[in-house]
Amino acid sequence: MKLMYALVGSLLCTGAYAQTIDSLDAIVVTAQKKEEKLQKIPVSVSAITSRQVIDYRLWNTKEITAIVPNLYSADPGDNRNVTSIRGITTTSYDPAVATYIDGVNQFGLDTYISQLSDIERIEVLRGPQGTLYGRNAMGGVINIITKQPGNHITGFAEANVGNYGQQRYAAGIRTPLIKNKLYLGVSGIYDRREGFYTNLYNNKDFDRQHSLSGNYYLKYIVNPRWSVTFNLKHLANRNNGTFPLVNGVEDALEHPFELNQNAVTEMVDNTFNTSLSVNHTGHAFNFSSQTAWQSNHRYYKDPIDGDFSPIDGVTIINDYGSKWNKVKVFTQEFRFTSPTAAASPLKWTAGTYLFIQNNPVKQTTHFGEDAELVGSPDKNYGLINTSTGKGFGIALYGEVNYALNKQWELIAGIRYDYEHKKQQVRGEYKPDASPDPIFDFQPDTSATAHFNAFSPKVGLLYHAAANNDLYVTYSRGYRAGGLTQLAADPSTPPLYAYKPEYSNNIELGSKNTFFNNKLRVNVALFYATITDAQVPTLVLPAAITITKNAGKLTSKGAEIELAALPVRGLEINYQAGFTDAEYKTLKVPQNGAEADLSGKKQLFTPDMTSMLALQYQFAVSRKPYIQLMARGEWQYLGEQYFDLANNIRQSPYNLLNTRTGIITRYVDLLFWARNIGNRKYISYAYDFGAVHLGNPETWGFTLRVKW
Repeated sequence: MKLMYALVGSLLCTGAYAQTIDSLDAIVVTAQKKEEKLQKIPVSVSAITSRQVIDYRLWNTKEITAIVPNLYSADPGDNRNVTSIRGITTTSYDPAVATYIDGVNQFGLDTYISQLSDIERIEVLRGPQGTLYGRNAMGGVINIITKQPGNHITGFAEANVGNYGQQRYAAGIRTPLIKNKLYLGVSGIYDRREGFYTNLYNNKDFDRQHSLSGNYYLKYIVNPRWSVTFNLKHLANRNNGTFPLVNGVEDALEHPFELNQNAVTEMVDNTFNTSLSVNHTGHAFNFSSQTAWQSNHRYYKDPIDGDFSPIDGVTIINDYGSKWNKVKVFTQEFRFTSPTAAASPLKWTAGTYLFIQNNPVKQTTHFGEDAELVGSPDKNYGLINTSTGKGFGIALYGEVNYALNKQWELIAGIRYDYEHKKQQVRGEYKPDASPDPIFDFQPDTSATAHFNAFSPKVGLLYHAAANNDLYVTYSRGYRAGGLTQLAADPSTPPLYAYKPEYSNNIELGSKNTFFNNKLRVNVALFYATITDAQVPTLVLPAAITITKNAGKLTSKGAEIELAALPVRGLEINYQAGFTDAEYKTLKVPQNGAEADLSGKKQLFTPDMTSMLALQYQFAVSRKPYIQLMARGEWQYLGEQYFDLANNIRQSPYNLLNTRTGIITRYVDLLFWARNIGNRKYISYAYDFGAVHLGNPETWGFTLRVKW
């Protein structure tokens, strides 16, 4: 300990003075696939800078909930984040909100890495982004950019320790190998924690987790106009107690963070993403090529509990070797843009996007001695579901911004997507007493489906003054259709093709800065209609989710983002969103009949999100540079529902976070706490009643060294 104190003390007394913030950051983003000033883009875009990622203590993409207006994100315990923006939410493995990391489309819920480290900025586009991003960007786009190497050696090392055995160690370095020619970037994270939940079945921590991830860059400058970047990312995640769920809202809240499951296993989750980028800067146009390969292999070492109780009812088996349950995706994008510094009134972007996907799935739903308690007519048998899914698609897109004069600018764009899917399924019945399946409840069969969509966009931007802009846009969103899974229910035929989901969105917004860039206020109003809404229906007891086109949804609301520096050292950030997302028509199968759920609210959509952050920094010394900082955050989430019938409800709640400590040029030593007061609330629930609570009160210390 004496050695650590001496090290910190010596580093505190080293370095030059770094000025206190006197004006808001002038942020440049690539949200529209070219470099632009945030305040000049006629789209609702939230930008979280590298400094804010640290200030908010963001470790995972789900933690941007409410930091971005009308955004809600949560996971049921298996680290697959389900994200909703403006009432458009993920209801299948085709997300409603697209995620891009360093220009690469994270194709599905399986293949993207949600951990955050060494982040340059996070850009979130709200509303349909069909023109530039295409399929599955109906709700919006999360665009994550990590820090890249350059001519100066930079880096950091960070250690976090806290309650529940939390440990998180991160480090990174960016350095030139050959100045002005070849650069290397390396960063990694190791984290672990004990379980938030206790399993009463064996009186042990249930959801103990640890993971190791890395991000590696090699960048080569061919000449002043051409560059090549190779990037590799990986995540090895282990979870002893996936799906910490409790049946019933009352039980979950009355006995928080206690569950009773008899089937305990370890989830092995390995993700590997790699990409090759080629970029050219020219006089006539800029060009980029992004080639990417993604894979994810996720399985349970032993059967996992499927009834979330101590009975021997349902377990799921999916460890069938590396051939199965391994998603693989290849993507390729070519993009052309007008030169950044060109004086022409016409700015344009055009490109093409291609993907190929392979998704072989094999799992057994096993019914044990107590199977009758979960509605099964038989016991001690397994239903083996084998599915081989393949797909490919191609898209062409273009968008232009044309300055009619100094005040008016026209926006127009269109995209065409074509997609082909093929799926082959087989269902087998295997009693425990038999070494092999004895018959097929679904013979080996296959089907194909084709989808295509045009996604137009038009808009008008008015430059009212140098720092005040107004805009209005219309855009169309598109989520791909698909083929249903295999279920042992004869009323639910396998390989039924459900149609794409479409949205039409109108947005009116205003972006403003005042008082020499000390106050920024952005507001937006939106109205969207969604047709052929893809609605998930759970088929029990096999626990298979079937997606069908079942209704029409409307979503309307308002948003505000405010940032201010009222006095030296004090920074205020406030974001709020209001959403009213309601099914105008919704008819779903229920107990052999059809239930009319028209008028019900959308899932995973709080009617209000709000985040107020106050941070004050005070310089106690200029040489050596030492600052004291204190930060408080108030997060409010309104009423929301987790099932289509709106029976599983979370009432409005508040969360309080804090962060305080010492900041110097080279070392930060901070204390942080989240969910102060230990508020109990539902963060995720399945429509059959299984509930996952949000994290309890957590706290810890951070030691960060940077150079």
